[in-house]
Amino acid sequence: MTSHDDRVYLEHILECTALIQEYTRSGKTEFMERALVQDAVLRRLQTMAESTQRLSDALKSQAPEVDWRALSGFRNVLVHDYLGGIDLEQVWDAVEFYLPGLESAVRKLIAEGEA
Repeated sequence: MTSHDDRVYLEHILECTALIQEYTRSGKTEFMERALVQDAVLRRLQTMAESTQRLSDALKSQAPEVDWRALSGFRNVLVHDYLGGIDLEQVWDAVEFYLPGLESAVRKLIAEGEA
């Protein structure tokens, strides 16, 4: 994988984080009550997590603060366990507490790549 490939995936991750933040701007109550918002967020989380799996190991090692393995596991739950019931509280916690850190780490990786 080339650094160009990594850059494409990093930009996609940022696009997903921005859209998820837009979809959840109205807060937790609306997220919990509106299936349309849930569907949009879950889909973006799924594609975002897929992009994280495609990043090179060398790039991931530059951001040890990100739990890349947990992201991969989260993606697998979203894709394969949707009938088992996705825990929306857990999804909300990921959006509220984990997504900002991921966004920050990705922005830093992009900035370092341009230096």
